[in-house]
Amino acid sequence: EVQLVESGGGMVQPGGSLRLSCVASGFAFSAYDMSWVRQRPGKGPEWISSINRDGGRTQSIDSVKGRFTISRDNAQNQLYLQMTNLQPEDTALYRCARGWGIGVDFRGQGTLVTVSS
Repeated sequence: EVQLVESGGGMVQPGGSLRLSCVASGFAFSAYDMSWVRQRPGKGPEWISSINRDGGRTQSIDSVKGRFTISRDNAQNQLYLQMTNLQPEDTALYRCARGWGIGVDFRGQGTLVTVSS
């Protein structure tokens, strides 16, 4: 059974940082590109960042470039999202996803990030 379990969300003040983690199981993690997607309140899903199988290539949306960094540890079957300089508009449910960009085929349940003063 494919499973993606996220953690690391919480409430943070504007300008703060969080590191999200995702543990993958039930499939060959190192054989898949991986992504992070988010859903902000009242809006549809939004792809934010992807990383290829060996971690050598990444891509992100412009609004998070320079603030968010996607990475992975294939030995631990884990995906990460380091988020810095968080802003209220980053408030969302963040979900780990298997695949690249809009081609993801499986998502975790997500971890909630709230940015508020």
